[in-house]
Amino acid sequence: MSASPDLYEEIVHLRAQGLPAALCTVILASGSTPGKETMKMLVRGDGTTLGSVGGGCVEADVIAMAREVLVTDRAQTQTFRLNQKDLPESGLICGGQVTVLVEPLVSPTLVLFGGGHVAKASTRVAKESGFRVFICDDRAEYASADAHPSADQVFHGSWMDAVAQVAPAEHHYLVVVTRGHKDDLTVLRAIHDQGIQPKYVGMLGSRGKRATLERILEDEGVSSTWLQQVQTPIGLDIGARSSGEIAVSLCAELIRLRRLGQVEIHPSPREKRHRSSV
Repeated sequence: MSASPDLYEEIVHLRAQGLPAALCTVILASGSTPGKETMKMLVRGDGTTLGSVGGGCVEADVIAMAREVLVTDRAQTQTFRLNQKDLPESGLICGGQVTVLVEPLVSPTLVLFGGGHVAKASTRVAKESGFRVFICDDRAEYASADAHPSADQVFHGSWMDAVAQVAPAEHHYLVVVTRGHKDDLTVLRAIHDQGIQPKYVGMLGSRGKRATLERILEDEGVSSTWLQQVQTPIGLDIGARSSGEIAVSLCAELIRLRRLGQVEIHPSPREKRHRSSV
């Protein structure tokens, strides 16, 4: 039987792989409690755990907190009173209380499909903002460490293979910045067909471009509900024009989503026409 991995070694492994995880730490314990100060538990993105904060129903609640932290990317602290009044189904009678800090461990990942000027600028701004960056392109010269020295990973291959490499996508921010409509369409189709539910999907371009691609994908059976989650144009509306300005507006939008849980909604051309006619 293999030994369980050391918690800190596992944290290093997860961070190196960019896999989501949350660290749960007992920061205060008083009275009679199964969890003692500094006890730690690691909760991975798939819900598996390593270590303990005392077991029982409190640990189940802490795991639920950790799953929420992995979605919001914001730390939480909660105090649990170990008695039947506050936890009526627990059967606990020890009467103590524990306070647990749950914090995300792995920086969010920005995946850029396309390695051109916007991707280069976005990588620089995103890295300064605390994101890991993964760049994909089907052209070798645009998907190399030389072209993107500050990126955490680069991938050269087909767009289909690039999308398949993005896992677990529910913790990633996906941005489509390829060289043309055809490639944009291929990436969006692949994201949809993979059943990916990322934190953010955005595509560089105008509302007219969005309308054109929406029509094509809807004709192929892609639901309008799924298409509505695609942010086009990308970024906060600051009148950006240059690649550097687009990078700033994009990263500002991602930071807003990460820190505040909000994204600026860009209505589709169809929705905009409907609103103006009402």
